[in-house]
Amino acid sequence: MIPEKWDMAADIVVVGFGAAGVAAAVTAFELGAEVLILEKAPEGQEGGNTRVAGQGYLNTSSAESAATYLKALCGPYTVPDEMVRVWAEEMCLNNDWLRSLGCDPQEHQHQPVGIEFPDLPGADCVHKFHDGPTYGYSHTWNRFESLVKERPIKVCYETPGRELIQDGASGEILGVRAQQGGNAIFVKARKAVVLTCGGFENNQEMIRNYLSGVPYCYTSGSPYNEGDGISMALAVGAKLWHMNNFAGPSMALKVPEFPTTFSMQALHFAKSVPGGMIVVGPDGRRFADEKFKTRHGKVPANGTWQALSTPCPMYMLFDQKLMTSGPLYDKTPSHGWTQIIERYDWSEDNSAELRQGWIKTADTLAGLAQSIGLDPEQLRLTVDRWNIQAEAGVDDDFHRALMLTPFDEGPYYAIEMSPSMLNTQGGPQRNEKARVLRPDGAAIPRLYSAGELGSIYSHLYQGTGNIGECLVFGRISARNAVNETPWS
Repeated sequence: MIPEKWDMAADIVVVGFGAAGVAAAVTAFELGAEVLILEKAPEGQEGGNTRVAGQGYLNTSSAESAATYLKALCGPYTVPDEMVRVWAEEMCLNNDWLRSLGCDPQEHQHQPVGIEFPDLPGADCVHKFHDGPTYGYSHTWNRFESLVKERPIKVCYETPGRELIQDGASGEILGVRAQQGGNAIFVKARKAVVLTCGGFENNQEMIRNYLSGVPYCYTSGSPYNEGDGISMALAVGAKLWHMNNFAGPSMALKVPEFPTTFSMQALHFAKSVPGGMIVVGPDGRRFADEKFKTRHGKVPANGTWQALSTPCPMYMLFDQKLMTSGPLYDKTPSHGWTQIIERYDWSEDNSAELRQGWIKTADTLAGLAQSIGLDPEQLRLTVDRWNIQAEAGVDDDFHRALMLTPFDEGPYYAIEMSPSMLNTQGGPQRNEKARVLRPDGAAIPRLYSAGELGSIYSHLYQGTGNIGECLVFGRISARNAVNETPWS
């Protein structure tokens, strides 16, 4: 119902303050609109996944190649041609737009390493950029954020959007019911609302309902992404798409004390660490190459790409040599919420984490198996087989090429691993004008979206592509939203 009194008002109300929210808000402001941003996180923790990602964004070198590459990434999970076209054309303009605002795009080094799927047609269009000469630790996000703070764009922190206010007769979106300090506030959008509030990677109910193969999954990104935009859009009649796609899974440690995951160094593809280490599922058997580098959770299988298998619960087993080789977790603040925001000080010898119960130990494999609920005989067989293969230097089961080291004589250790991801890709479907659609294909009047909330990526994902897409559809949504006639 339309409230009798509005607490705040603006031409454009943007819900979410990450890269998509920045692009939408700044573009709308530059076009003469009054803009208000509603942000769920407290000040200092805003930025969504953009803040804690690798700080690169995609700027493609050819619209034609970009369209070819995106179609190949989508594969059988096709998206409309008009969406492919507008994404491809606008993705080539990210650097131009940022330069026009005073930014300094710098290309990542080591190209073409940054091409996630070099065998796909059109892949040579991929170029990854960050802002300024320094790369890493939220620098690109800090520059994006400054674009808002340099302008009179109001940001309301700790003010999550809870419900879209819709005219019952026309279906138009008139504003947002938000929450602030435990109270409901009503925010009028004279022209339009733009949803840029991310995915559902920290909503376990949605994960169970929409993601196959993971009974639970925990984020390495922003814990504030709980699917709020999906709930709000569904309530006003939106159609969903790409709800089964996510940038994962990987395997990581999740403990109750922290909202996001810890990535173990021994599982990093390029990390060389001493000691015996394998990962087993609930049956006590290995199920994958533990050092295999997934492509944002996808691995090759039978001539196609499938999500990495993560049978839960999973345990990383390792020996004394690995335990005493140094910290199992790299706390350098390079990427991820735990590294950059939480800044947990992991002990150098892993002793604090052992005392906290994050690491289990026993003098024998049988004792370790009993402590974590695995069959002792099967675990012994698995480790014996691994030791034989490691001594021979060949993993006949999963063809692991790195860290082929047999276990020593004990004690032995285990860490329970959980499926982990940075973000989901699904949400309300949008069209080439960034309008949110109903199931019949009609647009919901005055409602737009951008970013990971209903991303264009339906199957495979190119790294830095989400932030690039945030900029693309943030601009598109703002240009179309500003052209709306104010309602009365």
